[in-house]
Amino acid sequence: MPSVSPRADLESLPKYVPGRTIEGAIKLASNEVPGGALPSVARAIAEAAAGINRYPDTGSQALRERLARELDVPVDRVAIGCGSVSLCQQTIQAVCAPGDEVIFGWRSFEAYPIVTQVANAVSVKVPITEGQELDLDAMAAAITGRTRVVFVCNPNNPTGTAIRRAELERFLDAVPERVLVVLDEAYKEFVTDPEVPDGVEYTRTRPNVMVLRTFSKAYGLAGLRVGYAIAPEPIADAIRQVYVAFSVNMLAQVAALASLDAADELLERCKEIVAERGRVRDALIAAGYQVPETQANFVWLPLGEQAVPFAEHALDRKLVVRPFAGDGVRVTIGTREENDLFLSAARDFSR
Repeated sequence: MPSVSPRADLESLPKYVPGRTIEGAIKLASNEVPGGALPSVARAIAEAAAGINRYPDTGSQALRERLARELDVPVDRVAIGCGSVSLCQQTIQAVCAPGDEVIFGWRSFEAYPIVTQVANAVSVKVPITEGQELDLDAMAAAITGRTRVVFVCNPNNPTGTAIRRAELERFLDAVPERVLVVLDEAYKEFVTDPEVPDGVEYTRTRPNVMVLRTFSKAYGLAGLRVGYAIAPEPIADAIRQVYVAFSVNMLAQVAALASLDAADELLERCKEIVAERGRVRDALIAAGYQVPETQANFVWLPLGEQAVPFAEHALDRKLVVRPFAGDGVRVTIGTREENDLFLSAARDFSR
């Protein structure tokens, strides 16, 4: 008698590789902010912990209403998820039938092909340019009658490069309205270039654009997993339909609200990270590395086949960075002291 078995295609499912955590080493692999949650946020979490015997609000209504006010959008267009990566999967589940196509740049956020296959859709990877940027013209050309979703990671993870307004608007004009364009803006708070647009503005005027954001990065809540989407109302409704009940826990909701209360303080901290980002990139370029301009809280070293040896070299110096074999290495901006240790290791690497 045959035994119960999982889906056969899961054997080919790409594996998500998180940044490693090694005791005693400095972790610059996961794009976490070095400061953690602010004291006011930590207090709110501690106070809310007294009520963890109760289920959370599965609709995250208070957070949805607050975000709607902050962003000046209708609350019915706001959806909350267990981090923006869960919202990626919910979006595909809500929009795609089996066999429909999902387009994204490559290399881009490594969860895209995973969540696409889990939802029985088909990944269409479009190579990035030699300048390590998303190739929007090629992505538009890749659209077929089966395409339902296009992910545009802006700034792009792991390269840090960003799409400017004119290029993005030309792309949006070229995309049929039946195709949903998802602007993944997980690193929006670190953007300083005024030509990199705020995706929420396009959700007001274009019926096929949605935006994803997260509290994991700038807000320092990576361990609590809460993100949000601003989407056309029918899509937001569908995303909520496929939501796993209670997956955004009570502490995450409380922490997100408290973080919004402390937004000015948090964004000042982002400015410090941005200043370090510029210093680190300048030092790497001076050391002979090619480092594309970044608008995120990390730098990208397109080292090709030297990516893994570089990461091993850094690990020998108790620094954990994130290699992507054959492509490059992503290095999170840490504290000044951590960054100095990384720069010293980079200068010592023999290429």
